Amino acid sequence: MPDLEITIGGRAFSVACQPGEEHFLRSAAQMLDTEAQPLLAQLGRLPEARMLLMAGLMLADKTAAVEDENRTLKAKVAELESRPAVEKEKVEVPVIPPAVTETLAEIAARAEALAAKLEESRA
Repeated sequence: MPDLEITIGGRAFSVACQPGEEHFLRSAAQMLDTEAQPLLAQLGRLPEARMLLMAGLMLADKTAAVEDENRTLKAKVAELESRPAVEKEKVEVPVIPPAVTETLAEIAARAEALAAKLEESRA
């Protein structure tokens, strides 16, 4: 079981943890230290137990606020997921009747024939 030296509020502590959990312990200690530093700056030297208690309570308060926000967001997600799916808008493309296609082909052929006659008359 690894022993780690952590510092909270300028005080060193020796703490044991499970192998592989050193990073989590250091991270938790850093969070407590982050809360303890402003306390020490405002109140000066505090007894160790009081400093740890106050830092822990401040951290717990932040955690409770995050948990409340998380519950609210989960409720919103559940409400959004329970809404019926939005129906996709149908887009209908009209079908061109074969007679129109044939008529356009005939007009194109006539236009090409006229263009050819114009070229012949110019030459």
